[in-house]
Amino acid sequence: MSAIKLFPSHDAIPFIEQVRLQRPLIHCITNDVVQNFTANVLLAIGASPAMVVAEQEVEDFVAVASSLLINIGTIDSQSAKRMLLAAAKAKQTQTPWVLDPVAVGAALKYRTEIAQQLLTFSPSVIRGNASEILALSGQQSSSKGPDGLDSTDSALNAAKLLAEKYRTIVAITGEIDYVTDGKQIYSIVGGDIALTRVTGTGCSLSAMVAAFIATSKDRLAATASACFMMKKVGELANKQSGLGTFAMAIIDQLSLFNQNH
Repeated sequence: MSAIKLFPSHDAIPFIEQVRLQRPLIHCITNDVVQNFTANVLLAIGASPAMVVAEQEVEDFVAVASSLLINIGTIDSQSAKRMLLAAAKAKQTQTPWVLDPVAVGAALKYRTEIAQQLLTFSPSVIRGNASEILALSGQQSSSKGPDGLDSTDSALNAAKLLAEKYRTIVAITGEIDYVTDGKQIYSIVGGDIALTRVTGTGCSLSAMVAAFIATSKDRLAATASACFMMKKVGELANKQSGLGTFAMAIIDQLSLFNQNH
């Protein structure tokens, strides 16, 4: 196993600033539960979200977007077709894109099969919890719907193998985040348990990753920077009194984030 390097927090600042300067257009094909929250997260960091899902439009929009997010959380046969069309177009146009393989695993074979098909279109980054990364690599995993029950440490080797096989970046998020290209491995620590108790934080992180890789060719560090930002924001937001205000405080803290953090 490659040596694990703690991601230096100061390295994230240029990536955060580039998103605000360039305002990348992020094409989000994401799940129905988190669309509004995801759009607000992207706006808060300075990106421009677009939720274009019509089958007749997705290919054209991928071609003009800065990057693409595909999140399979509420997948059905129609959305799967849109996702496959978008991913194929992203590969053709070399548009960077992020795959969020929500809840893949033995219990949900349809979405797992679609996720495997999506992998053939060369995602720039795969972002998931430990159970999803284990399942995507064909290993045994434990999950409760979209909630992973495996530790990120247990999925580290699977992430490395996935990254090498598909020549991509893999981010496993959890108590400790790991980001790898199959050779280098960054760890990102911090965060707050409340991030696991508000819907959409992981899905929105995948959208943040899409924004960060849209503005940099260093996709490993860009992905780690997005993970760092969300963890730090979780710490700052949990100064609020409850989960409702915590969710709104995430948006506030993302919009107010600066290098002093």
